[in-house]
Amino acid sequence: MNLTEKPDTVQWPQTYYVFVEKTGPFQNTAPQSWQELHSHIPAISQHNTIEKYFSLYNRDKQIYRAGVSLNAPPSKLPGGLGYEVVPGGKYSRFTLIGSYSQLPDASRRVFEIVADKKIPLRDGFNIENYVNDPRTTPEDQLVTEIMFPAA
Repeated sequence: MNLTEKPDTVQWPQTYYVFVEKTGPFQNTAPQSWQELHSHIPAISQHNTIEKYFSLYNRDKQIYRAGVSLNAPPSKLPGGLGYEVVPGGKYSRFTLIGSYSQLPDASRRVFEIVADKKIPLRDGFNIENYVNDPRTTPEDQLVTEIMFPAA
């Protein structure tokens, strides 16, 4: 697995976030959330400009959000979607290069590293930022940033 094991610190910007939220075990809720979100993408795109795809999740509360950032507050969203302004802030970033199928193992490893190294965290959602487009990027070159809210 091609995963950085030493995080760097990055500043995540304030973000207009439209999402589908599910609660429960991530192995079930993540695929369901993304499937539902993708069914809404044409309607979201009709009145909004999508900038990036990313998920927010809280492992302790088992909350998973599959979503997109927009370049402005949303207009004419279809029903069933949540919206919030993610305030941004400092994050400890780990980077995975490779297939999304490696994300469960990579996430487990990152949680271990954060606990073992006692990396100081603040309350907030973790972020999985999907840097490139899986429709046009070879699977072994996909880049995913796994980020924890840094104290």
